[in-house]
Amino acid sequence: MSPEVRLASKTVDLPDTPEAIDAYFVEHKWSDGLPVVPPTEARVRGMLAAVRRDPQESLGDMPPGWRAATIEKLAINAVMAGCLPSYFPVIVAAVEAMLDPAFNLYGVQATTHPVAPLVIVGGDYARTIGMHWGSGCFGPGHRANATIGRALRVILLNVGGAWPGHGDMATQGQPSKYSYAVAESEPDTPWEPLRVALGFRPEDSTVTVFGAEGPHNVNDHVSTTAAGILTNCCSVMTTLGSNVGWYMSQSQALLVLGPEHAATIARSGFSRRDVQEFCFNHARMALRELRLGGMYGIHEWPAWMNAIQDEDVRLPIVLSPEDILVMVAGGPGKHSAVVPNCTFSRTVTRRITI
Repeated sequence: MSPEVRLASKTVDLPDTPEAIDAYFVEHKWSDGLPVVPPTEARVRGMLAAVRRDPQESLGDMPPGWRAATIEKLAINAVMAGCLPSYFPVIVAAVEAMLDPAFNLYGVQATTHPVAPLVIVGGDYARTIGMHWGSGCFGPGHRANATIGRALRVILLNVGGAWPGHGDMATQGQPSKYSYAVAESEPDTPWEPLRVALGFRPEDSTVTVFGAEGPHNVNDHVSTTAAGILTNCCSVMTTLGSNVGWYMSQSQALLVLGPEHAATIARSGFSRRDVQEFCFNHARMALRELRLGGMYGIHEWPAWMNAIQDEDVRLPIVLSPEDILVMVAGGPGKHSAVVPNCTFSRTVTRRITI
């Protein structure tokens, strides 16, 4: 980035101590509550140099505060979160995806439901920047995952204006509102990668955003067949208190298979499509059970579901097999995870532009 390009953000002079800097950022509500890296002009310019974009280009107005998400503002927050410049193309692509109307970022930001944008990075660029997909992939210990997820949360706070109790109305929230980023384990994936299943080329590097609850564990140390493992996954998908299926007709679910479960399923001859169809056909609940509580009474179902009178008919959690996304991530161990969405948001994927 040319040094002649002027930055629009104002500067402040602060004592050069971590305590003074953190206190100032907390006082002005510019942090997520954790210590920040001071976004000096040199650091911001270094971040901006990772993308060939005008710093004043706006990707759109970010809800619920509806402030302009300029490239410069994204870079400032990426510095604060501890990102390396090489992570910045991922952050830009993720914000572009979140601002797609199909994702419904306003709903994700403002709902009482405990959801956050889950960022899934796929392709060669995930490996280039050191994104982690192995043991503990949803947890700590890996800078790219931790700081990319954190940067997006700080952007949602500072640019979007979604603060707990003011803009972000989540009743309880969830830990993944601090950071929620992961890579797909392509070496352990027995099928095409998720981005290819979503219509992108194998050579593309992509970011997929998914308005998500935290991962719900599927523990299966016994099953030796695809049907056994997926039956347990479907059980975790279908709970009376879940938003998915029982409330809005835009529901989607993400199935994150651990490598051992994925290998067992593939040995049974199942394709990705077979996994989706199995879950679509088995992750169901009888109408008589749904009427016991949960979201019944304020649900928004398609006409064909509302017309059903037989209380023993088992209703699906999503409208089609394609609404169950499947990926592989994690390390050794016979665990997988179901990640429900927030029912009014759709998955969006964007290419990473270097």
